[in-house]
Amino acid sequence: MRLSLGELEVFLTAEGLEEAPGGVRLWGREVRVFPPFPAKGFFRHGWQSWSLAAWVDPAQAPTPLLPEARRPQADDPFLLEAGAWWGSGVGALRGPDGRALLLGALDLGARVLGREDLLLGRYAEKGGAWFLAYGPEEEVFAAYARLLPKRLSGRPPRVWCSWYSFYTRISEDLLLRVLDEVAAFSFEVFQIDDGWQRALGDWEPNERFPRGMAFLAERIRERGLRAGLWFAPFLVTADSPLFQKRPDWVLRDEEGRPVRAGFNWGRPLYALDAGNEEVVEWAADLVRKALAWGYDYLKLDFLYAAALPGAEGEARYRKAMARLREAAGEAYLLFCGAPVLASLGLADGLRVGPDVAPYWDNEERSFWLADPTGPGLRNALRSTLHRLWLMENVHVDPDVVYFRTRFNLLSPEEMRLQEALAHFTGFKATSDPPSWLLPEEKGRLEAFLAREVPVRRLGPYRFRVGEEEVDYAPLL
Repeated sequence: MRLSLGELEVFLTAEGLEEAPGGVRLWGREVRVFPPFPAKGFFRHGWQSWSLAAWVDPAQAPTPLLPEARRPQADDPFLLEAGAWWGSGVGALRGPDGRALLLGALDLGARVLGREDLLLGRYAEKGGAWFLAYGPEEEVFAAYARLLPKRLSGRPPRVWCSWYSFYTRISEDLLLRVLDEVAAFSFEVFQIDDGWQRALGDWEPNERFPRGMAFLAERIRERGLRAGLWFAPFLVTADSPLFQKRPDWVLRDEEGRPVRAGFNWGRPLYALDAGNEEVVEWAADLVRKALAWGYDYLKLDFLYAAALPGAEGEARYRKAMARLREAAGEAYLLFCGAPVLASLGLADGLRVGPDVAPYWDNEERSFWLADPTGPGLRNALRSTLHRLWLMENVHVDPDVVYFRTRFNLLSPEEMRLQEALAHFTGFKATSDPPSWLLPEEKGRLEAFLAREVPVRRLGPYRFRVGEEEVDYAPLL
């Protein structure tokens, strides 16, 4: 059928359509939209927090991400193995005048293919609704976002997180010392990250936390801060006690083999079956246990595991995470490594890019292995910048800001790029222990936490932050 979108006339195939604010609503398991121009770019939206979100050249085929063992934790594996530019849930073509033709799913479990002459949307299982719009990029993405679920509760908290300074090498004594330092600054949350637990799936404190997690939460609250805790509720490894005790809880393929969930911590990862009622209740009990210990800021990580093998698992993921949301009550939930569109309306905060790191890029991984999802500030900035349109739906977390020069390869200009983005999203966090900071760095950290700097977007990659103009385009 032929359809006019303002000045643009397209041909499309769909089971039905009707007008919608800012565009039209389509129906069908598969819809095809044929633009009257050869597209200059395709907005490729990755599946989960760490997956690539960026404008790509539709005429140039994607390079396969290596090694294959990492693909399940990098993106929807289908997207990485299709040999064409497929994205998750939403895609757009850029016309010769710079305007965007956007096709976005309004239900779960969709993928979008972009070619120079085609936008193809397809649901993995049953059919659903779509949104189609044409116009300035910022306007069509905003119109799409208004049709998606939202959960916004005030401004994001100011967070100190243990990960990007100590990684897994944390202990009760170390964190108590850092807590004394952090309490002197305008933080609101002291979040304990990976390294406190006995094993994945064994969410009890290890020997480095002899007085337990409730003790630490009480010490944190005594300093006037909210206590935060990390865990990955749907992830296990073959050597974890839970994997050995409950093999029936492990997600398996049609032949009964455990489904691979990636590779991290030097070993293969596996997923718990979020479609198993016992697994979901166990995960909800983890949330309730953390609340009982005194933690009301929870960073739930590697959540894609609950939705594997990809778009096909999003409905299962959504149902399971709704149970965890219910168990959490009014606690703040930060979703990380999470299917992005399927998390809206459930997460308070949502990581929208890969991990940052105290360096710009790991070229051995990003270039030679064609992996844009690994830690590094360049990767984090790129995907975050291309997901800012979600800011009216959820607290967008660009990850932590660095102020330290100690143990850090980033230049002052590179650190400033991340700081400006945190000002824009309002999600302000760092992992820098104050004792690692020079006096002027401490001053910058306190100003970052305490001051609200006026920020205005001047273009897709240009921002005015206070009196300074920041342009990301030359570096990305």
